[in-house]
Amino acid sequence: MTRPRRTRSVASRVFLVLLSAALVLGVLVAGFLVVETQRAVQAEAERVTAVSASTVAASGDVVAALRSRDREAASAALEPYALAVIEDAGLDFVTIMTPAGVRITHPDPEQIGSRYLGTIPSRPAPFTETFTGTLGPSVRTIVPVSADDGALVGWVSAGVTTESISETLLRRLPLSLAITALLIGVGALGAWFARRVARSIAGDLPPGTLRDAVSSYESIRTLGEALRAQTHEHGNRMHTAVALLELGRTKEAIDILTETSRESQFLVDQVTARRHGDPTVGALLLGKASQAKEKGIDWRVRIEPDTPRSQLAPVDSVSVLGNLIDNAMDAAATAAERWVEVVLRPSDAGGIVLEVADSGPGVPMELRTRIFEHGFSTKPADADGRGVGLALVRSVVEEAGGTVEILDSPTTFRVTLPPARRRTS
Repeated sequence: MTRPRRTRSVASRVFLVLLSAALVLGVLVAGFLVVETQRAVQAEAERVTAVSASTVAASGDVVAALRSRDREAASAALEPYALAVIEDAGLDFVTIMTPAGVRITHPDPEQIGSRYLGTIPSRPAPFTETFTGTLGPSVRTIVPVSADDGALVGWVSAGVTTESISETLLRRLPLSLAITALLIGVGALGAWFARRVARSIAGDLPPGTLRDAVSSYESIRTLGEALRAQTHEHGNRMHTAVALLELGRTKEAIDILTETSRESQFLVDQVTARRHGDPTVGALLLGKASQAKEKGIDWRVRIEPDTPRSQLAPVDSVSVLGNLIDNAMDAAATAAERWVEVVLRPSDAGGIVLEVADSGPGVPMELRTRIFEHGFSTKPADADGRGVGLALVRSVVEEAGGTVEILDSPTTFRVTLPPARRRTS
């Protein structure tokens, strides 16, 4: 015996979607913070090396020692100074050298007297690069040392190894990770809160059941409006007929009742002429006819007898047709010439084509996608749930494998449904 597969509720799906979004956003923010921190540390290293090298190159003691041309005396005088700058500025090396690039100072005394490993500019100008020297890969800036007369007397290079840059980056990573964790935590809290709100509204219903519930509500709403209008119209006619009978005007009373019966019978004949008529849809159309008359709208219906059975459940059929008619009536009510036309006919593929046309101003091109979005409406929100009907229409039709399109001249909503699936035993 196979167990039925358990479907996650709407609340659980909302929670998972929001939590996943929070995780993805957290990962993206973490990546951005790491890259931004790395860039900032690199830029800081370049700035510190440039400032340090320029400061050392401008020192009068450095200029005087290099002008003396005595390398041993210059090394003895400048090595302690260079080491102090390294300590104070947090650098890995400060190398003072001759114009030819011979080291006067170096953190490793054995390297003094050897040539500088790095680029020496062809013209006396500061230059920053990443180069692998005796201490490994490093970010370094070389600055010329000039005498008072502008003559080049030497160079100063200050650098920070990439290992030190990585250590600085690692020290700053906990802050980035803390920000990421906080963001994910806030997202998880929001997902949990959204789950509670969704559960308070939908309980533990799965999405399909919730959609069916909304469809049922919309069907009851639109069918109720139609039947209310039909009851109101019939009530008015019956009251008029009764009043005429009391006044002794029997012929006029009979004419009113006969006309009422004739109008209803015409639509009933159209509905029942189908081989696979739907009494629920028929009741809806009868009621909507009264509703249209109540609003002063010319009501037109054409149902071809060979229209096949719809694969939609009666509730969904009423929801789709009722919402399209309501939308058409709202549009037609704003026009000088008011009319709504409903057509049911077979499609070339053996399915059903449902068309609801109206004399309204039409749907602007830029809104033809948005009007099917949940919550969007061109009318103010009210108790009738504006912004739900057309979204539900598209959901029901697409779930059945059909399509919804909008045509012009006149404005027409066309629903095309595939043939009903045959039941197999």
